Amino acid sequence: MKNMQKTHKNVLVTGGGGFLGRAVVKKLLQRGDKVISLSRKFYTDLQRIGAEQIQADIRDSNILEKSFQGVQTVFHTAAKADIWGKKSDFFATNVTGTKNVISACIKNKVKILVYTSSPSVVFNGKDMAGVDESIPYADHFNAFYPETKAIAEKMVRSAACENLRVIILRPHLIWGPGDNHLIPGIIKKAKSLKRVGSGENLVDTIYIDNAADAHILACDALKRNPDLSGNVYFISQDRPVKLWSMVDDILEVAGLDPVSGSVSSRTAWLAGFLFELFYRLFRIDKEPPMTRFVAEELATSHWFDISGAKKDLGYFPLVSTEKGLEKLKDRIGIKK
Repeated sequence: MKNMQKTHKNVLVTGGGGFLGRAVVKKLLQRGDKVISLSRKFYTDLQRIGAEQIQADIRDSNILEKSFQGVQTVFHTAAKADIWGKKSDFFATNVTGTKNVISACIKNKVKILVYTSSPSVVFNGKDMAGVDESIPYADHFNAFYPETKAIAEKMVRSAACENLRVIILRPHLIWGPGDNHLIPGIIKKAKSLKRVGSGENLVDTIYIDNAADAHILACDALKRNPDLSGNVYFISQDRPVKLWSMVDDILEVAGLDPVSGSVSSRTAWLAGFLFELFYRLFRIDKEPPMTRFVAEELATSHWFDISGAKKDLGYFPLVSTEKGLEKLKDRIGIKK
């Protein structure tokens, strides 16, 4: 991995209080940057390590325009990433919010924008094995999250110009200590989890420190080479794993039993379809036990060629999956 440059310039991270955003903030501060975290809440731990904080919502364009004054680099990690919810809520944060970020960057002459997207923008419900960034966007979506992230990603790519350099990153299944989404969800559902499909499907994941490193490397690469502006990159551990083996590893770290029992991918998909129909018909806000999108994600392979990120960004994962699981076990406090 190429050395990360020390800049000491004003850097702003949207969603700085989130799992990925917080990791990016910490690494930027460690190398000497002046960092502003923009989130809806105030975080005492960010204050302790020296981050300036702005409490704001990316859906508010006026606040963003004021907050971006004097900023040279923006990492846009904020998003609504839930499985279930109203389309209007996903659209407001992921699409309108990103539009506001772009507008604030342009009006304040921000030089660099690094946007956190998702591989789900190209996921078509079928196996994806070793595909690269040339794969087209999906032609349909079974969830509002990937649909709105695809719209937002296209907007960011279109915003690339001489005055605003942009790079889009697509991390897949970010995990590690401090995760407040993926790992807690697995642990919470441990007793009711059923393997979907054959259990042989391979997927990419990415450890939190590696994901944060990739974002900073993308920023530095844009400074060195403006021709990279507008590019999209998959980032991962560079070693796909069997999804259900990884789930069992996480459960073991938490001192829980592995997943027992299974259902066919077809059964899970049909269950998801019926749950979605029922929950929408009766306007139930709670996340359904299964959805079509989740069924497809759990039963298919989706791993990606990251040679572009290696070549252009100098990205290579420094923390292995095994080391990451050790760090996770130390944090959770469960010993074998």
